[in-house]
Amino acid sequence: MNRYSLASLIAAATLACGTVDAPGPLEPTGPAGRIRFVNLVTDPARNPVNAILEDVPFGVNLAYGGTTPSSLPAPATANYSAILVGDRTLDLVRTADPTVSLGTFTIPIVEDQDVTVYAIGGTGGTAVTTTTTVDDNTAPTSGQVRLRVAHMSPTMGAVDVFITAAGADLTGATPVATNLAYKSASPYATVAPGSYVVRFVPAGTAAASRNASVVLTSATTAVTANTGRTFIARDAAAGGAPLGVTVITDQ
Repeated sequence: MNRYSLASLIAAATLACGTVDAPGPLEPTGPAGRIRFVNLVTDPARNPVNAILEDVPFGVNLAYGGTTPSSLPAPATANYSAILVGDRTLDLVRTADPTVSLGTFTIPIVEDQDVTVYAIGGTGGTAVTTTTTVDDNTAPTSGQVRLRVAHMSPTMGAVDVFITAAGADLTGATPVATNLAYKSASPYATVAPGSYVVRFVPAGTAAASRNASVVLTSATTAVTANTGRTFIARDAAAGGAPLGVTVITDQ
């Protein structure tokens, strides 16, 4: 099982099935998409996890909310890794005991498409599954920022989502997504550089009741020009409340 160790990860960080050595992230020689992984397994008994992509360590010792390849040893620290098109295999194992499998999953990769794979479930020893979002990392309008929200909290229910300055009145605010369901993502919002919070309100809440009905608020996040972020609504590490938000860099 030493192939799942951190030493193996460092040695293999520039390899993937069908790829060649590369100085940076994994770089296949044929048609490729890009992939990243987020650990949202709500079972402390099985966390942290190792993510094994096409039999190559893709992330090691990923705690709840951890993401890869951004956590790989330098220089392989990009937000995504390139990978050959086709059905690719992702294995999840417990870091402390790699003989404990959390599951083996098939991830379809499409040419020139970016995807984020979320490992979800697991509360109380239940099954772990995955869900995938297709990510649009088109460069923002010059000087602007692109923000998106992913709903990965099975506890929260469908929500209307607002991206605003901290403390802004939601009564007349326009949501970036309405009736956003579990395992789905909002459209991208293009905003000016600045500091923002994301607030979640039960879907269909009347405008006058929004401020008093917020079920989750992210920390204030400063974003600079020509970048992108995804705000991930999630359960607590063992499932359920308190809900939280993890922010990951898209570009």
